[in-house]
Amino acid sequence: MAEELNVPMSQNFIHDFIDEDIAQGGQYAGMTVHTRFPPEPNGYLHIGHCKALTIDFGTAEKYGGLCNLRMDDTNPSKEDVEYVEAIKEDIHWLGFDWGDRFYYASDYFEQMYGFAVELIKKGLAYVCELTPEEFKEYRGDTTTPARSPWRDRPIEESLDLFQRMRNGEFPNGKYTLRAKIDLASGNFNMRDPAIYRINHTSHHRQGDKWCIYPMYDFAHPLEDALEGITHSLCSLEFEDHRPLYDWVVSNVSIPYHKPRQIEFARLGIDHTVMSKRKLRRLVEEGYVSGWDDPRMPTLCGLRRRGYTPKAIRNFCERIGVAKNTNTIEYAFLEYCLREDLNESARRVMAVLRPVKLTITNYPEGQSETFEVENNPNRPEEGTRTVAFSRTLWVEADDFLEVPVPKYKRLYPDGPECRLKGAYLIRCTGCVKDGQGNVTEILAEYDPDSKGGNPADGRKVKGATIHWVDAATAVDAEVRLYENLFSDPEPDAAGKDFIQCLNPNSLEVLPHAKLEAGLGHCDTAERFQFLRQGYFCPDKDSTPEHPVFNRAVSLKDGFKPQ
Repeated sequence: MAEELNVPMSQNFIHDFIDEDIAQGGQYAGMTVHTRFPPEPNGYLHIGHCKALTIDFGTAEKYGGLCNLRMDDTNPSKEDVEYVEAIKEDIHWLGFDWGDRFYYASDYFEQMYGFAVELIKKGLAYVCELTPEEFKEYRGDTTTPARSPWRDRPIEESLDLFQRMRNGEFPNGKYTLRAKIDLASGNFNMRDPAIYRINHTSHHRQGDKWCIYPMYDFAHPLEDALEGITHSLCSLEFEDHRPLYDWVVSNVSIPYHKPRQIEFARLGIDHTVMSKRKLRRLVEEGYVSGWDDPRMPTLCGLRRRGYTPKAIRNFCERIGVAKNTNTIEYAFLEYCLREDLNESARRVMAVLRPVKLTITNYPEGQSETFEVENNPNRPEEGTRTVAFSRTLWVEADDFLEVPVPKYKRLYPDGPECRLKGAYLIRCTGCVKDGQGNVTEILAEYDPDSKGGNPADGRKVKGATIHWVDAATAVDAEVRLYENLFSDPEPDAAGKDFIQCLNPNSLEVLPHAKLEAGLGHCDTAERFQFLRQGYFCPDKDSTPEHPVFNRAVSLKDGFKPQ
C-alpha cells in the first residue's frame, strides 16, 4: 500500500498552464486532469526520475485527477521483469499509487502497427532502405535539407515491405519506416524521422511475436492519446520533439482529445551520475555492490542507506519545477533527510570505535539501570531502560593522553565529564599494550551525581559523552558512506566518470558496540546514534551479526536558501 505522506505541491508554471486548460473555455474545461509516469523498464529508478515521478503523480493529486503508470517497453534489448517490479515497489514506497491504471506500451503494439499502416496509406510514411551511416550522411545541416531516395516509394510497395518486415523476412537494419514530414525543417526531429525499426530480440512480455518495434517518438504520443492523458509532462530534452508529438496524434484516427505536452528541466545533482548506462556500468563492473548499493542514487539504494519517502518528496518539492536546467547540491538532499530524521528518529547510544572505560571506584559485580528519553521532539514516545555497570565502552576519540588546547573530554586529571544520563566521571589514567596503544581508560565516578547532576550543583566543565554498557552491549558492523564521486561534476564532458570515483566512499567499522536491543531491528527503522549521525539496519543484518548504515551525518554546514 502507498504511504500517506501529505506533502502538498506548490504552484508552478505547469500548474499555471493546467489552470488555463481547465478553466471555462479552456481546451480541457470540465475534464479530469490525467497524467502519466512512463519509465522504461531497463534499470532501476533513481533520484532524477523521482522529480518526474513527483510532478506526474503530485500534479494528479493536486487537481484530484488520475495518473497512470506505464512501462515504456518498446526497446526489448535491455528490458526485464525485474525492473518492472522494482519500479512499482519504489513508487509505492514513495507514497504514490496508480490504482488500476497500470499499462505497458506493448499493450498497444497491434494498434500502433495499424496506425503506421494508416500513415502509409495516407502517403505520410514510407519504408526506407538507408543504412544508419547513410541516414546520418543524408540528414543535411542547418542550410542543407535532408535527402531520402526512398521518399517517393509507391504506397503499395511500402505496405508490402512493412508487412514483410513484421513477418520477419529481413535482418536488423535492413529497413526502417519513416514518417513523411519535411526534409527541410529547421527542427531535425521533423526531417522524416524513423518511426519503426527491425529488432529480432525477444520481448519480456511479447516473446518473439514481434520483430519490429515502434520508436519512442511515435509510440509515446499514441499511448498518451489512447489512455486519455490530458497533460503529458516530460523533461526538457523533449521540447524539440513536441512538434513531432503533435504531428503523430494529429495524423492518425484516434477518436480522443489530443494531449498537451509540457516540458520541465531535469534534476541535476552534484557528485553523482544519473545516466542508466553509467549506473549499469558501475554495477556490472563491480564498482558498487549492486543497484541498491547505498552509495547509488537509485531509490532502492537511497532506501537501503536510510532515506525516507518524506525526505525525498520534500526535496523534490522544495527544489521546485523550472524551465532552466540547474544543478542542486547533494548536501541539500542530505539536509532534507536530516530535517526529517531529527524529528522522527529514536535516539540510541552506539560506540563506533570502542575503547574500554573502567570506573575503578564503582563496586565490582554491581549494575543498575537508567531511563533515557527516546526522542526529545516527541515526549509521547517515552523512555527506554539502559544498563550501567563498572565497565563501559566509549569512543576512542573521547580520550587523549595528552590533550590539545580546549579539549574538554577525557584525559588524565582532566575536567569532570558527564556520562549521558548516568554519572559524572573524571579520568585518572589509562592502560596501554606493548605497542603503546591505549586499551583501557581509567576513571572515577561521583556516586552523588546520578543522572549527571552533581548534588552540590557545581559547574561541570567537561563534555557529555555517550557510552554503552560492556556487559550488555551488542556487537555490530557499521558502514559509513560518503559521496560515490569525489569530483562534483563526474558527468561533465570530457571526463571519465570512473576516474572520478571516491576511493573513500565506504568505511566499514567491524567492531562497533550498540545498546542492547538494537540487534533485532526492522530495516524500515531509523535511529539517531547520539553524537554520530542517523543510521538504519542494512538488509545484510542478522540477529547474530547486526549491520547498520549511516544515512547521513549529524550536522553539516549546509544552509538552505
